[in-house]
Amino acid sequence: MPSAVIEKLQQYLEPTTPRAELMARINDLRRVRHAVILSHNYQVGDIQDLADFVGDSLELSRRAAETEAAVIVFCGVHFMAETAKILNPDKIVVLPDVTAGCGLSDMLTREQLVAFKAKHPGVPVVCYVNTSAEVKAESDICCTSSNAVAVVKSLGVPKVLFVPDKHLAHWVAQHTEVEVIAWDGYCPVHQRIFPEDVVRLKAEHPGAEVVVHPECPADVIAVADQVFSTGGMMKYVREAAATEFIIGTEVGIVHRMEKENPHKRFYVAQPPGFCCEGAFCEHMKKNTLERLAWCLEDLEPRIEIPEHIAVRARCTIERMLAVR
Repeated sequence: MPSAVIEKLQQYLEPTTPRAELMARINDLRRVRHAVILSHNYQVGDIQDLADFVGDSLELSRRAAETEAAVIVFCGVHFMAETAKILNPDKIVVLPDVTAGCGLSDMLTREQLVAFKAKHPGVPVVCYVNTSAEVKAESDICCTSSNAVAVVKSLGVPKVLFVPDKHLAHWVAQHTEVEVIAWDGYCPVHQRIFPEDVVRLKAEHPGAEVVVHPECPADVIAVADQVFSTGGMMKYVREAAATEFIIGTEVGIVHRMEKENPHKRFYVAQPPGFCCEGAFCEHMKKNTLERLAWCLEDLEPRIEIPEHIAVRARCTIERMLAVR
């Protein structure tokens, strides 16, 4: 016998449900719930189109800190929804698919960070936002790809520990005079972007500019024209004189790029014959219209963080937000 929840949500899970009806229901629900829908740039196009705000991790962190909504629906991955909950302890924060994780975040646990700190006593820890709440609680300050250089410089110290992304750490080291001791982690999606694919696309589209994410390996960055966070990418392609771009990050961002720049063309840096490989994050794609409707209907699955962890992690995030 199906549960009441399953019966209530059957209309959303039924493949024949017209997309327009589903989107209208989501809009009705968000008004009833006084909810704000935040979407990362890597989400599927339908969710980006429905969202109140679309952006990168820093932009969405700021929106989460400023919102007056009673409910935050975070269409992204688990660490992003955790960040929103840390900044809004009295609000309901839901993630359409609670299994939407992050391969990079999973590469560092709290216990591993404690051991890493013990090897470098007294050295401050800068943690990338792609980390769990427990790791943030053990760090001194958080950063995103768009403000990592500014955050490290703001500390005014000669040396930092940078976790967990070694590629972003390398980028920071190149743009500061600080010694950056990196954890050996990486984003599996950006790790699958190869310089030979960028070079091949450049030969096919000689007028295109290459714009990549700082989570890319150094050999990819070496063949790029520009390096930006996803928010920085959006601004750059909007303002640049070029009309063609080779994009080195998760494929979802192209939806927004094409929507905001219909007169420009975009090519994702990935191997030929793309089929859910290369620049594709399966976790980001777990959030669907059906799951979005589900979580608005029942306000589940909710993100909850133990207070002793949330308090410490909040300090780490708020220090980042104070850096301009």
